[in-house]
Amino acid sequence: MSEMLALQGVTKGYNRGKPSEVLVLRGASLAVAKGEVVALVAPSGAGKSTLLHIAGLLDTADAGKVRLEGREMGGLSDRARTEARRGEVGFIYQFHHLLPEFSALENVVIPQLANGVPKAAAARRAQELLEKVGVGARAGHRPAALSGGEQQRVAFCRALANAPKLLLADEPTGNLDPATSDQVFGVLMDLVRSTGLSALIATHNLELAARMDRVVRLSAGQVT
Repeated sequence: MSEMLALQGVTKGYNRGKPSEVLVLRGASLAVAKGEVVALVAPSGAGKSTLLHIAGLLDTADAGKVRLEGREMGGLSDRARTEARRGEVGFIYQFHHLLPEFSALENVVIPQLANGVPKAAAARRAQELLEKVGVGARAGHRPAALSGGEQQRVAFCRALANAPKLLLADEPTGNLDPATSDQVFGVLMDLVRSTGLSALIATHNLELAARMDRVVRLSAGQVT
């Protein structure tokens, strides 16, 4: 399978050049093939969020390379990086971060509008995605009226609204109770498989990690 994401020798530190400098990533390398779902397992504070932010072009590495579909991202302008991120990468976080004043449907419509999709087409796609994850009947409800599992399902739909090629998820069910977590993770996996996405999913849950294609671990700033 050809490569969707590759990190090569990625190093990232904070407070650079100061006595308090902390190196979070120390030459980390990994690859995710097209259509592959990879679990990233690491303890808290190991740098998995930093790695995901660099992989998704939300942050830049101090050294090393990031490639999406073989395209080197390091030399791009800020605008080109934003366009690549908006068009190719979807993000899911532990907390849903839905906009509280908008309905579930509107939360999935908004990123499409930002990407230039006409409103009617965006609404149709939003409803289709919500139906696919089992919350179509709740499309008109605001986040506060949804359960935790429903909120996270809407967040999944928002991440996929612009049909990205790569999904990056940071503890996507970590805010849910075990039973709901297992159920919602199953929904996520069905969604990823049905759309042929590549995915890098950070989790503490070894049972969930075992349901993915491959497990990698982040320790001492490196991926093994």
